[in-house]
Amino acid sequence: MPDFKLALAPSQLTQTINPWSWSMGNVSLFSINLGKSSAPDVEARILDEVGSYGRQLGRIGEALSVVIDWAEKQGLPEHEAIAALKLQLEHVDVIRREEKAAPS
Repeated sequence: MPDFKLALAPSQLTQTINPWSWSMGNVSLFSINLGKSSAPDVEARILDEVGSYGRQLGRIGEALSVVIDWAEKQGLPEHEAIAALKLQLEHVDVIRREEKAAPS
């Protein structure tokens, strides 16, 4: 199937979108390939058993929030990267609350 390319990023970044993906008897509407993995079987297993990239990033964000809160109580100086991350995490929380409140 041909790659879908969007010219908003460097030319090395592409996404292959396959509308019919068959694997282990399951049918998916979309299969997104984000690039070559050095261990695709391991990556697929992690996605199946641990969680999606979004879930993994969410957990990392939640853990970093705890560390940042602790560090700020210890006198961590304000840093641009920490402020930007906190804004992103707040935005994620807003989206989660909106989606949870939206009627199904």
